[in-house]
Amino acid sequence: MKESNQHYFYIPQIKKRNQKAAIFKGFTILAIVFSISFLIFFLVDIVRAGYPAFTQTYIKIEVKITPEVVENPYGAVNGKQLKIISRAWLRDLPKQIQANPSWMNTTQAFLALANSEVDQYMKGKESRTSERDRAYVDELKNQGKVELKFNAPFLLSGDSKIPENSGIYSAIIGSLMTMLVTIAIAFPIGVMTAIYLEEFAPENKLTHIIEVKINNLAAIPSILFGLLGLSIFINFFGVPRSSPLVGGMTLALMSLPVIIVSSKAALKSVPASIRQAGFG
Repeated sequence: MKESNQHYFYIPQIKKRNQKAAIFKGFTILAIVFSISFLIFFLVDIVRAGYPAFTQTYIKIEVKITPEVVENPYGAVNGKQLKIISRAWLRDLPKQIQANPSWMNTTQAFLALANSEVDQYMKGKESRTSERDRAYVDELKNQGKVELKFNAPFLLSGDSKIPENSGIYSAIIGSLMTMLVTIAIAFPIGVMTAIYLEEFAPENKLTHIIEVKINNLAAIPSILFGLLGLSIFINFFGVPRSSPLVGGMTLALMSLPVIIVSSKAALKSVPASIRQAGFG
């Protein structure tokens, strides 16, 4: 018989348990590696598909600045250029002229924003640009009049019906305002409620029911809070639909149970000695 079998504390089942634990650990590590690999793959794919949005096609053109151009900016370019240049840039041209009155009755060179279809064509994506317009764009490209530059309108513009002129600026500002409203409402109410329930509320049936309801609210799907905000804040109180106030108040209602439960758990974890020392 082996020496290990003669040991008083030797347990034959431990070896099998260790083997099973090693197999389970291997599967766990494999699952983690598999998950991280998929995450990296998705992140790389998102970056690969999204980075062209940070560049935009611009076309060098020369415009004769006249009072007629201020009145009708679409007449500043010829028919071929009109089909490849963004309407947003042409609409903004009179503002540029008014800001620079010395341009009047002179010929100025501009980098005009191309429309979205030309931009897609220049990036090798699917485009509805006609063959004639593609040939004209290729001709301008060979002449060095087509450039890909950083897409500033994407970061500095808001919503727009014109694709090449739309951006995320209004979405960022709206999100920040919504979060400010949420924090301003949910944080003080949630923390004060948790302090009251943990430190001052009497131990009775009503307090117990309130705590149970708060815990239940923390498990409600967010879609139900959205429907609640729609029916109460918009339909009943008539708050404007696109206002960050509505989203902030709805998110505050959704966040309150989590803040209350977390704050109560944090207060409960404080030792009694430290809590009493706070009284001086």
